[in-house]
Amino acid sequence: MLELEKRLSWVYLVNLVFYIAPFFYINYNLIQYFWMTLALAAFIGCYYWIGRSHTTEMLLPIVLMALIASAITPLNYGSISMFAYVSFFIGFAYNFRQFLAGVVVLVAVLALLDHFFIKGAPYFLLYGSALVCAIGVLGVLDRIRRLTMLKEQRSAEEIKQLATMVERERIARDLHDIMGHSLSGIVLKADLADKLVQQQQYQAASQQLQELAFIARESLSQVRQTVSGYKHKGLTGEVQSLSSKLREAGFAVEVQGEVPVLSAREETAVVLILTELVTNVLKHSNGDEVQIRFSETEQGNQLMVSDNGKVSELAQGNGLTGIQERLAALNSTLEWQLSPSSFSFTLPKES
Repeated sequence: MLELEKRLSWVYLVNLVFYIAPFFYINYNLIQYFWMTLALAAFIGCYYWIGRSHTTEMLLPIVLMALIASAITPLNYGSISMFAYVSFFIGFAYNFRQFLAGVVVLVAVLALLDHFFIKGAPYFLLYGSALVCAIGVLGVLDRIRRLTMLKEQRSAEEIKQLATMVERERIARDLHDIMGHSLSGIVLKADLADKLVQQQQYQAASQQLQELAFIARESLSQVRQTVSGYKHKGLTGEVQSLSSKLREAGFAVEVQGEVPVLSAREETAVVLILTELVTNVLKHSNGDEVQIRFSETEQGNQLMVSDNGKVSELAQGNGLTGIQERLAALNSTLEWQLSPSSFSFTLPKES
């Protein structure tokens, strides 16, 4: 997931110093150096692989990390630092019961390695077990912290949604008051002008028509001002509404970035496109998490809708065709990938 990827900085790889240190004080031959370096490179590759993966997809790289650590242990006892990483990711990706089972397996692996391969390191099993348990607990705590943040974010989104609904109701009342008062005045002036014309009081009728035109212009100005304040909240409100629909259908929803301020033409198109993409997720996705991401690039405003569902092929129906037609009118194109599915487009700054 993206949040984990941001946290998995190269800085945290400093803990591998315990693995690298033996390179300098133990006399290995060239072949041994080669295998230890290859193992280190593969391990770091798995580390960043996990950073780009959803928690449901971390099992394979975690297992590979454990296998790499086990295979290189007979050459380099500093591999216990690798087992610590494995324990952390198990604690982060799985529930507490699964974490305990994973720790038991790791300690058992350490015991087997200690029994059959370790020579001259009497505390390998003790240090390794303590490190696996301690670092694994940090992974559990990090997982709890992440879940707490998600709950707080959802609560904040619900509060924002309620505020948006209240604002919509306020503007609806404003429009009703403005239009009701203005239309009543227009009808009154029009009726009066008609009666004056019938009575051939043309100067008085002309005066009423001038007042009628003034009322109409003032009403139009007030309506434009009110709608202008409302218009820029349409996309935000739609995002909240669609997020609620997804949650009601059992999806965990994460909205990232700031909703951009768009022109009326762009906003209408984006609302329709976003609605269609979310509808496709509701109908066809077999995942349980959805991410709606807004970002600003050098090219323009980007919107991405992704979920953790796995799709083998994509049939382009009327929905995707309609999306592409709308984007073509905005000088943009739809880009997508499968397993996990992701749809994105960028609105050029010039459009």
